[in-house]
Amino acid sequence: MVMNGENPANGDRSGPASASPSPSASGDGPVPVGLRERKKRLTYQAVSDAAITMFLERGFDKVSVAEVAAAADISKPTLFRYFPAKEDLVLHRFADHEDEAARVVTGRAPDETPLDALRRHFLDGLDRRDPVTGLCDVPQVLAFLRLLYGTPSLVARLHAYQGRSEAALARALGGGLSDRLAAGQIIAVLRILALENWRRIDAGESADRVYAGAVQAAEEAFVQLRTGLEPLPHPRG
Repeated sequence: MVMNGENPANGDRSGPASASPSPSASGDGPVPVGLRERKKRLTYQAVSDAAITMFLERGFDKVSVAEVAAAADISKPTLFRYFPAKEDLVLHRFADHEDEAARVVTGRAPDETPLDALRRHFLDGLDRRDPVTGLCDVPQVLAFLRLLYGTPSLVARLHAYQGRSEAALARALGGGLSDRLAAGQIIAVLRILALENWRRIDAGESADRVYAGAVQAAEEAFVQLRTGLEPLPHPRG
């Protein structure tokens, strides 16, 4: 799952819909955002906020694109210029996470391996209760994720975002076949860990209760990534 660490039910988040500066391609610091780009991002945010409010109230399939456009006070053709598909009204909030794993790898310390950097980043996300890790029990976050995972078309569209995450990470690792294989495994592990955390919380457990098990699962997963596909031994008893 690719989602930022802010509350998805409000406008306080980074990514395509925010007015905050984005990292430069070289990683040397933020690039100033021009007025036109700021306005574009604010429009993304306003339209998406209106859409998600309606989807949460009535269900994704029961709200038309025309209704979203009317609520956002724009025309339907204008809406499609910002969001090519209805599903993107929800999933664009994941867009700023498409290259997150790649950015972690390229921004790591010189003495840190890519896998160590990704492990550190994921464990830090668990500690912060970042929704990207699935370990967040904020009611608005849970409502958003229930909308996502309860809507087949959104789940299908999410796979495209995850595919782009995988491709970006593969490039950051070097771009070869072994790098693409590694990226596929890493992105799959991050997705499964986050989904398992969310499932436990959706079943009624608190994030604090799930935390220790989530850390243990993450540690075991990264050990398995290092050692290959042989399963970890489990104690008998």
